[in-house]
Amino acid sequence: MLSDVLNRIQKRLDAVGLKESRAATLAGLSNSAIRNMRRAVAAGKDQGASIKTLEKLAPVLETNVAWLLEGTGNEEGDLSPAAIADVPLVSWVSAGELTHQDPVIDLDDYPTVPTVNLPEGNWIALRVEGPSMNKISPPDSIIFVNLNDKRLVPNGCYVICDETGKATYKRYRPGEEPQFQPASYENIQPPHLEGAINIIGRVKRSIIDM
Repeated sequence: MLSDVLNRIQKRLDAVGLKESRAATLAGLSNSAIRNMRRAVAAGKDQGASIKTLEKLAPVLETNVAWLLEGTGNEEGDLSPAAIADVPLVSWVSAGELTHQDPVIDLDDYPTVPTVNLPEGNWIALRVEGPSMNKISPPDSIIFVNLNDKRLVPNGCYVICDETGKATYKRYRPGEEPQFQPASYENIQPPHLEGAINIIGRVKRSIIDM
């Protein structure tokens, strides 16, 4: 959450003896970049931080992206460097086609988005549309989906598709009907799914640029 990222930013500001406006300027950002993140949290938009912003701040704060983003690894400096991966950002139509036995999709043809320290797997990214999962991923979030992880875990989040090939992002609730449910602050009905359900992969990370 963005509030956690800000707590770590403040810890490093204190450690290196910089004001937030000065640190942002040294990082090549607007002098209000960190203040704007605080305003977002105060406004209830506590959903994530831009990796590009953290990549610029990390050297100034004498830390690394992985620690700022997730609190993992070495806090001081880059002795435990982040493993940055470029993950293909695919369309929802293409995601549905990935369930075919012989998909014709070449993931190298898609633009990529960077992220850090993903577990081992076969990853795609999708941009969230609509509010049906906004408790976890507000609209325009980027979700990272491990195509190798199809094991269903209660309350886990998955990208699935039905026999029509329509892909959707939902939370697995085995005690409810249907078992794949929205996680929304709004009153949104479960998806209408036709026929057999195919698991495209499990969602393991959700980020949003502020």
